[in-house]
Amino acid sequence: MERGAHEVLDAAYAAGIRYFDAARSYGLAETFLSSWLGARGIPPDAVVVGSKWGYTYTANWQVDAPAHEIKEHSLGVLTRQLAESRAILGSNLRVYQIHSATLDSGALTDTSIIDALAREQSRGLTIGLSVSGERQAETIWRALEISRDGEPVFDTVQATWNLLERGAEGALAAATDAGRGVIVKEVLANGRLTNRASRDRPSQATILAREAERLGASMDAVAIASVLAQPWATVVLSGATTVAQLESNIRARAVVLPPDSLDRLSAMAMKSSEYWRERSALPWN
Repeated sequence: MERGAHEVLDAAYAAGIRYFDAARSYGLAETFLSSWLGARGIPPDAVVVGSKWGYTYTANWQVDAPAHEIKEHSLGVLTRQLAESRAILGSNLRVYQIHSATLDSGALTDTSIIDALAREQSRGLTIGLSVSGERQAETIWRALEISRDGEPVFDTVQATWNLLERGAEGALAAATDAGRGVIVKEVLANGRLTNRASRDRPSQATILAREAERLGASMDAVAIASVLAQPWATVVLSGATTVAQLESNIRARAVVLPPDSLDRLSAMAMKSSEYWRERSALPWN
């Protein structure tokens, strides 16, 4: 697994990718990333490494485990997991995010957590949050209001936006306007905007497939290009797990979407509630 991860990271670096995203709950992602950086002799200032706290991985590599991770947004978990991330990544850790913050998780209203994050920010760590669920936009708006000593606490926002789920678009644009970095995740809707989409969502897949054929590109490249076209998107995550997937994703940089293409693709959008209901039913991989 580590060798495979290093192969994908090598391909990404060779292609000019310089942001790498991990989390404490992503199995051994931080360890694999750290060993790759060390083996390749890549200095901390050559890349930006982001990680997240708030979930503890519990599946022990068993796909059918009864629970894959435990979510807890508490000061104790923040303190423990930040120490763990730093022990693995050292000075490579540049961005640290709350993992899947929601309005009801308590992370944004716990003053001890906000104070601790603000202290880390004052010491040079970029502080952010990732959001999830149909209330992504509300969570982002709330985060944009949080400050300490007159300075915003959250420097970055990571959210789901893709051709099926566009609910957070206004909040992400506001984040950019406020000077925050925007990291876009799940741009392929957990695989639903690739060739497998033809069986999962045939009507939307037809729109995407026709546009891909019209542009002479693959479905995943067109889907990612639609995110790259958004003026508020600072970083767009691939999520590729193989070199072949990564190479296909990277071709999105050569896809130019004219306004009429974007208009046709916008017809693929779903209600956020429907999107997240379907997403919750997807099998764990």
